[in-house]
Formats: sequence, structure tokens, C-alpha cells
Amino acid sequence: MPDGRRDEFAALPLRLAFPLAVVGGLLFALSFPEPGWWFLAYPAMACMLLAAMGQRARRAAWLGYVAGAAFWLPAISWAGRYLGPVPWLALALFEAAYFALGSVAIALAYRWVARVLPSTAWRVWGLPAVVAGLWTGREWFSGSWPYEGFAWGRVGLSQSQGPFTHLAAYVGVLGVTFVVVYCVAVVLSLALVVPRAPGAVLGAPVRVAAAGLLVAVVLAVPAWPTRVDGSIRVEAVQGNGPAGYFDRAQPGEVLAAQVAATDVEARGVDLVVWPEAAAEADPRRFPAVADALDTVVDTVGAPLVAGAITQTSSGVLHNTSFVWTAEGWQSSYDKKRPVPFGEYVPDRWFFSKLAPSLIGLLQRDYTPGTKPNVLDVAGIRAGIAVCFDIVDDGLASDMARGGAQVILAQTNNADFSGTDENLQQLEIARLRAVETGRSLVNVSTVGASQVIDPTGRTIDRIPEYTATSMITDVPLGTGTTPATVASGSVTLVVSLGALLVLLACAPWGRRRARPRRRAA
Repeated sequence: MPDGRRDEFAALPLRLAFPLAVVGGLLFALSFPEPGWWFLAYPAMACMLLAAMGQRARRAAWLGYVAGAAFWLPAISWAGRYLGPVPWLALALFEAAYFALGSVAIALAYRWVARVLPSTAWRVWGLPAVVAGLWTGREWFSGSWPYEGFAWGRVGLSQSQGPFTHLAAYVGVLGVTFVVVYCVAVVLSLALVVPRAPGAVLGAPVRVAAAGLLVAVVLAVPAWPTRVDGSIRVEAVQGNGPAGYFDRAQPGEVLAAQVAATDVEARGVDLVVWPEAAAEADPRRFPAVADALDTVVDTVGAPLVAGAITQTSSGVLHNTSFVWTAEGWQSSYDKKRPVPFGEYVPDRWFFSKLAPSLIGLLQRDYTPGTKPNVLDVAGIRAGIAVCFDIVDDGLASDMARGGAQVILAQTNNADFSGTDENLQQLEIARLRAVETGRSLVNVSTVGASQVIDPTGRTIDRIPEYTATSMITDVPLGTGTTPATVASGSVTLVVSLGALLVLLACAPWGRRRARPRRRAA
């Protein structure tokens, strides 16, 4: 091995690596709302990569777990808002295990891949691609398994207000993750590799300039030219009713709050949108609900997209979004991503034995829907995302491919009032607007309700915990972004490619040569 390469990515002692892992996790949490300081994601990545760098697998796993716990515990503290600390701790500490898995892979990459790369340039520019691919693959895996995963807390999602936001239209949310981690890893390589390379003459200013050039090249990528064809005037209604699971609302209270907050005297409205489950019950089975919807539709003179809990003749429950017109029920979409342990309990027989009192609170299970998530309404095609649907990469692409001209993201955040959950979900929605090149109407029972254009800019909003509506001329998108066509393939290529490189560089079958004893 050439001089200067042996210790480029040497493991830090535990007394340094441990605090770096903790600080990295905490800084990463602060990059999400609130406070949403997106720029802290970069030093956070640097700290976590340095902590894992060169470590043996067991120590890397523990350091990754510590970093994951330091991130997840504050980032999703809202998970214990009503059900107490057990669900919050269980989810946070379970998700931290994925950080541990990713930390092991990254530690091995800095040990195995760096040893076989032929030149300083490859270790500066190539090795970071492997590291970023492994991080991206870990995020994809944790967002897919088990029970279809939990795609919260991705690096890309922290950048909804950052300078790389526009890249989501090219490579999707996971692609933004790759870009951020790659840039940070390159900066670390410039700091660690170049000064130790044989005959290195590059001083600090040149290395800083190289890092700056990389960032400048990424930022020079222009925003995807979104195509807009006309607009639709939407009235999005935030009723601020008692929509929480534990609000103990009487039947009809949430519906009444929505009706009261709807501006029935508004003129020129093409479409009214209510949040998730705002109509409460199936208007086809409950005449009182149908009468309330008829009053809104007849008075405003526009169709209504609302949400309700529906039940099939065989007893299957769905969280449904439906179109209601002067002629009644027109079409519907059933939520495809119900929340595990929130809207249904997977493997109920098993978890009921572990926490019978908590599982017993969830008496009914919603079934994932199978209908397309694009509906015809008011002469346009509208993509529908019911609450947790918005985190699903595939559903976002399905809307764009299905011809959606606008996205209606209906949600109920009442169970998390006073927490950061609704703001974090809003930023996920913002990136989906950029990723798909579609305006997005995020309408909640209590907030945050906003209209976001295809560039990610907020063009209208309702204050949180306020009963009112916003009437907005929403641009209609018609184009196709690269992300909706190929972001899944990009994720597969960078993730699987990085894993294959790691395995190819593994020291399979190599054993440490035992020192021979000299003859006496």
C-alpha cells in the first residue's frame, strides 16, 4: 500500500467518535421542523460519517445506533403526544437500528473500498459516491420494510427549504439525499485524503476551492421547467373541529365545523376541498351527512372533495376521499398507506400480547385501498394523497403518471396539535410538489394548510388552529419531471451499485498472515 494511504480513514477513538455520533444525530434533528434549520444537515452528516469512518463492525453499529437515537427521539417526539412514551420510544429506538445497519456499511466502505481504489482522485471523488449510495439505500430500505416502512427523517426531506430543493424534480427525494451526502463525503475526503497523498501539494485554499466548485456545479443545475396550463379556483377549508382521536367529539361535530368554515358566499369557486375524514361518515349511508354536503355544493355551486370513513358490504373499512356533486357521490379513492399502529395493527395477535392496553385502543383496522389515486373532478384530473400517502414515493409517481394536474393532500393532524408533526408533513408535501411538477393543496383539519406551487413556493396559507378557508387560483401542471419517470431507477442504481462495490471490495478469503518464527 502506498505511503500515506494507510491511515487516511483511520477510526477515531471512542472518546471522540461517541460525542460526534451524538452531536450528529442532534444536529440532524434540528434540520427538521421545528426549527427546520436545513443547513445543519451538512455538519450533521459530517459528524456521523466521521464517527463511523474506519470503525470495526460492532463499534460502528453501536455508534450508528447512538446517532440514530439522538436523531429520532427528538425528531418524532410527537409520536407520544396522546398514547404516551411507549409508542414514541418503540418507534424511535426501532428506527435507530436502521442507522446502526447503515453505519456498519459505511464503516466497511471506508475500510474496504478505500484500500482497492487506484488513485487519490478515486478516493476523493469515487469513494464518496459509494458512501452516499449506501446511505441512500439504507433510507430506501427503512422506508419500505416492515409494513411498507417509515419514510420519515430522510436527509432529502430536511432540504425542503434549502438550495438543493429543485433537484427533487430530477432525482426525487432519495436522489436529494444522495446529493447531500455525496457533497459532505467529498469535503471530508478532500480534508483527509489529499494532504496525505504522496507528493501532495494542494493547500487548504485549493481544497476549499475544489469543494466550493462541486457545490457550485450542483447549484448550477437549473430548476426543471414546469409546464403550467391554466388554473383552477380552489376553496380549501380548515374547520378546526374536534377531529382528534381522543377529542371525544359527538357525531356530526367535525362535519358541522367544516360546513361553518366553508365560505358559501365565495364567487367563482371551481372546487371545494375538505380534509381527511372531515365528512366523518359515508354520505351514501347517512342522509344527514348527504344533506350537509348538498347544502355546500348547491350554495357554492362547485363540486366537493371530502374524506370519510367508509365500509363495504363485507365489513371492510377504508379511509376514503370522494367527489360529491349536485348529483351525489361520483367517484372515490381509498387510502393506500394506512398508518401501521395508527389506523391498523399488523400482526395484531402478536402485538396484543406485548402491549394489550395500547393495542386495545385501536379497535378497528382500515384496509389499504386498490383504486387509482387520480380522480376526475371539476373538469380536471386531481391526484389524491390521504395523509400518510404523501410519504410514499411510488404513490407520488402514480399521480403524475396518471395525468394529475394538481395534488390534493388531505390530512388530519388534530391528534398532534402543539407538536411538529404537521410541519414535518407539510415539508414532505412541499418536496412532492417539486418532485412531480404539480401544485399541491395541503388541507388539514387544524393546520398546517397551504397551497404550494410546483417550485415549492407557498402561494396561500391558513393560520394553524383557525376555522376558515382560503380561496386560491391554483396553477395546473401538465408536464412530466424526470423524477416521476426515473427516480425509482436512480435509487436502485445508486443503492444497489454501492452495495455491489462494497461486496466486490470485501477481503473475501483473506487471512492475516501469521508471523513466522525464526529458527533458533
